[in-house]
This record gives sequence, C-alpha cells and structure tokens, in this order.
Amino acid sequence: MNTSRESVAAQRLAAMNRRHFLRGLGACVALPALASLLPRRGLAAAEAGLATTATGAPLRTAFVCFPNGAIPASWWPEGGEADFRMHRTLAALEPMRGHVQVLGGLDHANARGGADGAGDHARGNGVFLTGVRLNKSATDIRAGVSIDQVIAKQVGHLTRLPSLELTCDVNRQSGNCDSGYSCAYQYNISWQSATTPMTPENNPRLAFERLFGAGGHGERAANAQQRIMARRSVLDFVMDDARQMQGRLGLADREKLDQYLTGVREVERRIQKAEQFGANVDPDQATPVGIPQSHADYVDLMYDMMLIAFKTDSTRVATFVLGHDGDNRSFTQIGISEGHHDLSHHQNDEERIAKIARIDQWYVERFAGFLRRMEATVDVDGRSLLHNSRIVYGSGNADGNRHSHDNLPVILAGHGGGSLAAGRYVQHGGKPLTNLFLSLADQAGVKGIERFGDSTGRLSRV
Repeated sequence: MNTSRESVAAQRLAAMNRRHFLRGLGACVALPALASLLPRRGLAAAEAGLATTATGAPLRTAFVCFPNGAIPASWWPEGGEADFRMHRTLAALEPMRGHVQVLGGLDHANARGGADGAGDHARGNGVFLTGVRLNKSATDIRAGVSIDQVIAKQVGHLTRLPSLELTCDVNRQSGNCDSGYSCAYQYNISWQSATTPMTPENNPRLAFERLFGAGGHGERAANAQQRIMARRSVLDFVMDDARQMQGRLGLADREKLDQYLTGVREVERRIQKAEQFGANVDPDQATPVGIPQSHADYVDLMYDMMLIAFKTDSTRVATFVLGHDGDNRSFTQIGISEGHHDLSHHQNDEERIAKIARIDQWYVERFAGFLRRMEATVDVDGRSLLHNSRIVYGSGNADGNRHSHDNLPVILAGHGGGSLAAGRYVQHGGKPLTNLFLSLADQAGVKGIERFGDSTGRLSRV
C-alpha cells in the first residue's frame, strides 16, 4: 500500500517537474524578445541629454559593414579636404557630398595577422567594431564588446529596442570558418560581451515584426498587446507555482530554482519595459513578405528596416552586415558571374580589378540610395533624419588582394545633429579606427570611457 502511494507520488512529482519545466521554458525562451515587439513613438523628453541632438531630436548611430575591402585606386578621392573629386567607386555619393566625410588614414592594428597567421576575413569582421585582438579558436570565442553595444548600454533604455542588428547574409555562430577562427567572428560585427555576439536578423519580415508586431496595418498594436498580456499571464503563473514549490525543495534545488527565477525576473523586467512605452506604432505599410529574389531589392529593403526603426524611434543604435568578409557572392545583375572573394585576389589582373571596383561601386550605390531616403525623411524637429544621424560605412579589410587592415575604406555620413563637419575628405594619418568610435561615444553621451580597443585618444577633425 505504502509502495503504491509512493509510486503515485513519484509519478505526480515527475509530472509536476515536467510541467513546471515546460511552462518555464515557454516563458524564458519566448518572452525575452518581448521588449523588441513595440517601437517607441515620438520624442522622449530630454532624458538626461542621452542620444539627443541640440534640438532634442533623437541622435541615431549606425554601422554598416561591406565585405572584402575595396580597390584603393578607385575608392580614394583626389584633391584637398573641401575641393576633393570623387573617383568611380564613390561617384554615386557626389550628390550627397555635403552630407558625408571620406575618412582616410584609419587602421585596425589588431586585425593584422602577426603571430596569429592567416584568418584576415574573420579578423576583418570580428575586429571591425571591437578593436581587440581575437582569440584564434573555433570553440573558445573571445572578442570584445563592440562600440554599438557600448552606446546601446548607455542609451538603449530610451527606446523599445536597445539596438537593432541586420544582415543580408546567413547566420553562422559555430564551427571553423577561416583558418581556425570561429564562424562567430566572421558573421558578426556586434558583440554584447567578449563571448556573446548579437546575432543579426536576415529576414526583413521578421525584422519588421520585431519592430512593429505581426499582422497587417491596423492589427499590429492589438496583436502586440494581446501577446504581452498572454505572456504576462504565463509569467505570473510560473512565478506563483515557483513560490509554492520553493518550500518543498532542498538547499541545492532552491539554489538552482533561484538561478532560474533570476532569468524569469529579467523577462518580467522586459515586459515592464514594453508596457512602459504604451501603444504600438503601426506604420501604414505592408509587412515585407520575406527575402526578395533580387539582391539589390534585398539590400535596399534591409536599409529601409533601419530607416523606419530610426524614424519611429524604435531604436537609436543599429548595425548592418551587407556580407561577411570573405563573401563569395556573384553579381550577375551587373554582369559579374565570378565570386566576389575569388575576384578580390586579383593579382594585379586589370580585368579582375575592374570587376571588383564595379562591385564596390554597386555597394556604394545602395548606400547612397539609403542616404537619399534618410535625407528626404523629416525628423521630429523639422530637420532631416540624416541630419540627426551618424552612419559609419566601411570594411574591416582595406585591400582584399593583400588582406591589409591599414587605411581602411571608411565613410562617415550624417551631421550628428550639427556636431559633425560633413562635406570633407580628411586624412587622419594612421590613427586607430577606434579613436573615431570614442568620439562617437562622447557625442552619444557615453560617460567614463577613456579607452576603447586599441584607441590612443579621440579622433579630432570630425
């Protein structure tokens, strides 16, 4: 009799443990994305001066990374700081020259091979926004916090999404991708910690739904609110059951449950943040159906995801990977059937050099179109969205043929709300790229950061 009762009790306990596990898993896995569902509307009141311009408009920061460097002779302008002439690659930016700075003489010393040997493509991406030496391993991942996440940590509480990460590439977070370096280095430029990359979204539909919720126009706000309420109910149920269970557990199990509940409380904090921002913004446009067949349309659509995120103040920090360094995509739409990476090892063949320069130009044309749309978008203070933004466009590789990381191809677009002196070609003479990042962090109100990566000081003349 006792044995039978003990058996029934054991079965009930096993069922209860499984039920609690499944309920808890549902809350902890699904809910952390909740804070990303609702975009912010309008301006926040001055908010300690963080991530705002002189007019009080939000100050946006974006980092766009293109693969495999650029052909130097076709990239760099000729002439002086103000009277420079764009070459072929940057020709599409000529109508926008008053809104951009071409920055020469910026390096990434920690992306050079040195004792680490081969692996310049992994270092090109992994070092781009971190400025640190990567640990060369496919499993023991150690990079550094990226500058976008430094800024997001300071200002991310002002918006529904602390930051937005986008890509037009696949997502690979494990395995060996480049001469012993983890794929995580090569496919990510945004890093929350030395061991945790911020995985970018490559599906424009999912990116849009993350910003504004699922459903058509007129349905998104209600759908998002309903999802919050449902998850709040699940969370309350889990917390209530956990409190009842706690008194029946031994010390070791209570410690495990406490660790679990710490994660649940973080979920609760995210729900509270989502509720704090009120009703969802509901743009009067269709949700993207997915990834377009045309790569040009795909890139343009992802740029538009970043634009609308900034316009609705859903986030003030974004990154966009156009393609991982080492990307071997072909560009048949412009008559180039060979792979990008294969062509980049041109060995001074003029025909191959011309094809690479045309690919470089294609990427700049897409970027120029994005800048035009940013300039045509009126911000909350009556200025343009581009006026109130800082957008870094560049590559972690300089010359793809030599795998060099000095004199990186970098453009700084936007006016930062009036804090940037655009319309110039500036040679900085071999300074770390991280010096620029320090200056951008200062403008965003980041406090207490004296060094970043291999920085040697703030970058003057920006």
